Amino acid sequence: MSEIEIVRGDITEQRVDAIVNAANETLLGGGGVDGAIHRAAGPGLLRECRTLDGCVSGQAKITRGYRLPAKYVIHTVGPVWRGGDAGEAGLLASCYRSSLQLAREHDCAVVAFPAISCGVYGYPLREAAHVSLAAVRKELGQHREPSLIRWVMFDEPTYRAWVNVYDSLGP
Repeated sequence: MSEIEIVRGDITEQRVDAIVNAANETLLGGGGVDGAIHRAAGPGLLRECRTLDGCVSGQAKITRGYRLPAKYVIHTVGPVWRGGDAGEAGLLASCYRSSLQLAREHDCAVVAFPAISCGVYGYPLREAAHVSLAAVRKELGQHREPSLIRWVMFDEPTYRAWVNVYDSLGP
């Protein structure tokens, strides 16, 4: 049975098989989680990302972790929030499904996620938490791996939003 954890912390310090990067479509770094992961991983990550030819919203690509404690970085491009009627929920759920599929293909038992699309892309926290938790629970109901999903939240409001939604969903 797979487990879900929600913690406060820095995703770049997670000793897991893979961390998920809330990337932009170029995969060449940016602000927020994306910039922090690129800085912590070092220049090798950028060199490898340049070979991937970007990524579209809702999909994911994988690279080595370089100087990170994680073996892999799974880069996924979340949707920009446009009010909720532009397919954002479907794209966000696809980010989680695509990331977990890559994790399974690379034998990753423990995966750490950030709050995808909740920074500069403006996705409301509570709505993002609902979509992400539902998507991951559905995936875990269909597959045995990964055995642990850990959401790593940098700030208290994001952490609280995920915990509150998780608690409201029940077992």
